[in-house]
Amino acid sequence: MTQKRITLINQRKIEAEIAVPLIKGFALEVGEEKALEISGKVIRNLARKAGRRVAISLGSDDMVAFAGVVKNMWAKDNALEIKFLEQTPEKLFFDVIRCRYFEQYVKMGMQDYGFCLSCNRDGAFSKGFNPHIVMKRSTTLMQGGPCCDFRFFTSPGG
Repeated sequence: MTQKRITLINQRKIEAEIAVPLIKGFALEVGEEKALEISGKVIRNLARKAGRRVAISLGSDDMVAFAGVVKNMWAKDNALEIKFLEQTPEKLFFDVIRCRYFEQYVKMGMQDYGFCLSCNRDGAFSKGFNPHIVMKRSTTLMQGGPCCDFRFFTSPGG
């Protein structure tokens, strides 16, 4: 019998149901800012490790492989509606114009934690995937922007 893998968007929902009450509980003790800071650091560390595991499992950590992760993992099951702008062996530029992760957090009443739980992971995941990949992003849907403007590129020497 083959075990069906849980999609990333469903995994984030399950995690949020556990993480948000924990963050709120810690916030009562140390304050919300400190609780989010600590949680964000832990989540970024987990994302970095996940990025490394994915690159190893694919046998490649180049930008082409990373683009495949965006398309086949992050956006799986229409979790993201993406407008690709530029894709080369050195660059992956795209805008997310619809994000079901964001919509899911809103539906759960957890939108104030969505950036910490999801968006916070992106740069760390890419660094874990390949330490030479740099991510630039100036806006996110989660924080009220018109889109999430992802700009990934390989740093010099990468």
